[in-house]
Amino acid sequence: MDLSPLVLARIQFAANLTFHILFPAINIALAWILLYFKLRWRSTGDVAWLDAYRFWIRVFALSFGLGVVSGLTMSFQFGTTFPGFMERAGNVVGPLMGYEVMTAFFLEAGFLGIMLFGRGRVPEWVHTLAMSLVAFGVTLSAFWILVANSWMQTPAGAEMIDGKFYPTDWLQILFNASLPLRFSHMLLASVVTAAFVVLGVSAWQALRRPLRPGERKAFMTGLVLAAAVIPVQMLVGDTAGRLAAQTQPAKIAAIEGLWETQKGAGTVLIGWPDEATRSNKWAITIPYGASLLITHSLDGEVQGLNDFPDAHPPVAPVFFSFRIMAGVGVLMVLSSWGGLWLLRKRRWNPDALPRWALQGLAAMTFSGWVATVAGWYTAEIGRQPWVVYGHIRSAEVVADQPAAAFALSLSGFLLLYTFLLVSYIGTLVYQANKGIEPSQPARPAPAAMGELDG
Repeated sequence: MDLSPLVLARIQFAANLTFHILFPAINIALAWILLYFKLRWRSTGDVAWLDAYRFWIRVFALSFGLGVVSGLTMSFQFGTTFPGFMERAGNVVGPLMGYEVMTAFFLEAGFLGIMLFGRGRVPEWVHTLAMSLVAFGVTLSAFWILVANSWMQTPAGAEMIDGKFYPTDWLQILFNASLPLRFSHMLLASVVTAAFVVLGVSAWQALRRPLRPGERKAFMTGLVLAAAVIPVQMLVGDTAGRLAAQTQPAKIAAIEGLWETQKGAGTVLIGWPDEATRSNKWAITIPYGASLLITHSLDGEVQGLNDFPDAHPPVAPVFFSFRIMAGVGVLMVLSSWGGLWLLRKRRWNPDALPRWALQGLAAMTFSGWVATVAGWYTAEIGRQPWVVYGHIRSAEVVADQPAAAFALSLSGFLLLYTFLLVSYIGTLVYQANKGIEPSQPARPAPAAMGELDG
């Protein structure tokens, strides 16, 4: 296996990105779910909504802290792993990262304390406003990050002079060709991820004992949200794939394991792409599948990898990560829609669901993580060998360090992130086992205790 400094640098960057993205993938949507819980309590007076809010805000706080810390590490990766990137593309990417800090991060940091500790200490409308601003802030943060990443995928609004990018049109940079679909795809991915975390934890609680009122509210919210959003996510993903076929045809060829340009190209359902022989081993192919999916025509032409002999991504990682994402997506559809169907037959009583159904939903708790990470791998590895597509190759901007140095730092990151991830999941399991404690009889909202008390 090739373990050159470039490969190790890419693995290290991917390891940092993988760990970091886990927490925004939950928190972007969870912030809005918490706001929904709060507003439902205010509008109905049903204290069960407040119970659900008080439980899940603890998960939000834990996820937010890990997301911020790992995000700072990601920033340093630009300088330590690929320093040439900021030297050549910093005139575009640098300001975008600065806007993210000055707008989104300051907004989140400014109102997070009120959101976590302010209820009962500030007027109720101030606390609700703070929650809204934090939810908006985490969404705005995702926007700026996706602007930068989408520009790297479909660069526009800048010209290269003496090997460096200089902005010429900031509107084109901000709203480049792939941003609308990639931003929508990420927001929907967060909704699905958070919905399955809420649903899975609630199903775990239902396996141990009858659900408490707040747990029942969370279970229903997660299930309905997951079932409603997944089809939309699939539609957006299909549209994004057709755009990528126009802007990054080598990525689509790697996803399909397609070596020769073909009309009426089939899609490889299962197989093993072999770059040495430029073929797929043990392939099971669906005739016309690739042409139908990508061009929406049975005889549509799809470019093959051999059209890009020195500029296509490593095929196997892209090929398999896409199938993992798609496979988990199918499981999400089956589990959420099947759960709704079973719940309807049980008169909307989660405690009446069969034990095997609850076990299945609990097993899907972190399915959103798997699908999101696999999707990011498909997008980012699929961009290789380019760091800015069509203009700057990763090999041109990697740090001038020996492989041993990258291997040492990579080992340290992997050990640390494994420890933090195990600790996070362990804390979530502890909180799930503890459950959502029912509140005392409803009291006026301003007199309620802080969310993190108890």
